[in-house]
Amino acid sequence: MSQQSQEQYQFIESILRQNLGEIGTIEDFQFFYGGNFNLAVRVKVAQGEYFIKWNQGDHQGLFQAEAKNLGLIASTGTIPVPQVLGVGQMDEKEYLVMECIPTAEKKENYWSDFGIKLAQLHQTNAHQGHGLDYDNFIGAAKQVNHWDKNGVSFFIQNRLKFQVDTASYHRKIDGATNEAFEKLYDKIPSIIPNEQSALLHGDLWSGNAMVNQHGLVSLVDPSCYYGLREAEIAFTTMFGGFEKEFYEAYHESFPILKGFHERIPLYNLYPLMVHVNLFGEGYLPAVNKILDSYLN
Repeated sequence: MSQQSQEQYQFIESILRQNLGEIGTIEDFQFFYGGNFNLAVRVKVAQGEYFIKWNQGDHQGLFQAEAKNLGLIASTGTIPVPQVLGVGQMDEKEYLVMECIPTAEKKENYWSDFGIKLAQLHQTNAHQGHGLDYDNFIGAAKQVNHWDKNGVSFFIQNRLKFQVDTASYHRKIDGATNEAFEKLYDKIPSIIPNEQSALLHGDLWSGNAMVNQHGLVSLVDPSCYYGLREAEIAFTTMFGGFEKEFYEAYHESFPILKGFHERIPLYNLYPLMVHVNLFGEGYLPAVNKILDSYLN
């Protein structure tokens, strides 16, 4: 074993002992790379299998927020998520320890069951309106969740405007794009329906939907907040979308208002602007195309 492997082994072992007590020997571990700042490992010991993520650098509080997000979804009893076993800091690295999700073959009703469960999650709302008691992250990007009774206002201020202002500050967008967004903010209240808040996963694409030991869905990596549920359904279409059985079952359980398909690009300006801020200007043509479609 190389010195680096030995150090990583000891680091993993220390985290497990701190959170689980006596673990015996590590039987197996497999590394994963979660983007540009996270490392993760699936580790097997006598008691079972665990998943540990850690980071270093400028993302302080990310895993504390993720642990809260997972707890929030778990508290609804609607969609399974991995149980958090520990969150903390070691060797100047923040870490999160979770149970590992055992997998099985996808059941025939996986997608329809998923749609029904998400509709149940979305029926959980907050009396304060739209937002959350704490800010969190979407990927490595900060996500602000200041409470707002009005869902459309929340979407404009905390989702679009925050990302646009961030991109403008770092000179990732020009004045013309900024101006186009300002015009769009005025139009949005006449386009988006102001529904009651719904508890959202917040980063719902296929990579964050796992098949669990029952052949049904378990969700990981949430970026929770109480918001407009249409934003969540729109988000699922970003990277290829889900199977039609998912959308049919969701709509049957919790019908979406007419005209939703025309609103999808508007909602997806948020994740696109997150991508502009995290990964650069390559996402701007898609942003500008959407802006043009609503303003011209």
